Amino acid sequence: MDSKRRTVLTTGAAAVAMAAAPGAFAQGSGKGETAMRFYEKGNVRIHYEDVGSGFPLLVIPGGGQNSTISWIAKNAPFNAIEEFRKEYRVITADLRNAPSGQSSGPLETDRPWDSYTDDHLGLMDHLGIKRFMVLGFCIGGPFIWNLVKRAPDRIVAAVVSQPVGFRKETPNLAYDGYMKGWAPELTKQRPDITMDMVDRFLKRMYGGSSADFVHSVSRDVVRSCQTPVLVMPDDSPPHPYVIAMECVMLAPKSEVSLFPWKEPTDRIPVAVRQARSFLRAHRPVAA
Repeated sequence: MDSKRRTVLTTGAAAVAMAAAPGAFAQGSGKGETAMRFYEKGNVRIHYEDVGSGFPLLVIPGGGQNSTISWIAKNAPFNAIEEFRKEYRVITADLRNAPSGQSSGPLETDRPWDSYTDDHLGLMDHLGIKRFMVLGFCIGGPFIWNLVKRAPDRIVAAVVSQPVGFRKETPNLAYDGYMKGWAPELTKQRPDITMDMVDRFLKRMYGGSSADFVHSVSRDVVRSCQTPVLVMPDDSPPHPYVIAMECVMLAPKSEVSLFPWKEPTDRIPVAVRQARSFLRAHRPVAA
């Protein structure tokens, strides 16, 4: 099936579904349904979900450049959507150009981190949400630091879980891994994107001025951050404990979870309880 025909069929099916069951797409109803939608701005199209009710909580899936909503249920240490949807309006989305997701847009080789932050902030604008909390896994860590840099007045509090960062023993880990996996899949799906473009994109994303830290922002940005941040460290090849703890030491309103918290697995509910308490402590009284 060619891409144009697939797009027409998909769009038509979505329109029929919305007409037949408009209630299934109601936002923030608190009835537990999953609202799957698309946000479009220019040539960017973002697939997102909007569930639950209460103060808005943006959940950023892990998985690096392959970050998708499905990752949360399949691969996350805990399912943040299920954990928090009864208490918050949870919004999450597929990352732009994740091959297994449904979000797409140009590959902005000169501003990789900011292009993704545009999507996060644009989605919240689309939903009419000014201020919100954010919880991010893995690559969500650098995304969160860029969010508090770009929109400090909008981020009420943040939970940074198993954040990505620089590991001096394997300085090219992200670039090498994505050139072998993500890049071939993406260019196969998108003839308009070349391997040379991906090369430049990844070098800028993971080899820029903050390459030896959290990739997306400088130490000065974290040092000046006035947003309350809970860091949940990990210590695996892409998630260095040293960088996570450096963020804790630099950010003036930071807190840190117990460590290790993923193993043994009976510690995970304790870590989730700590994240819940942290969010409740910083949630505005008038949601």
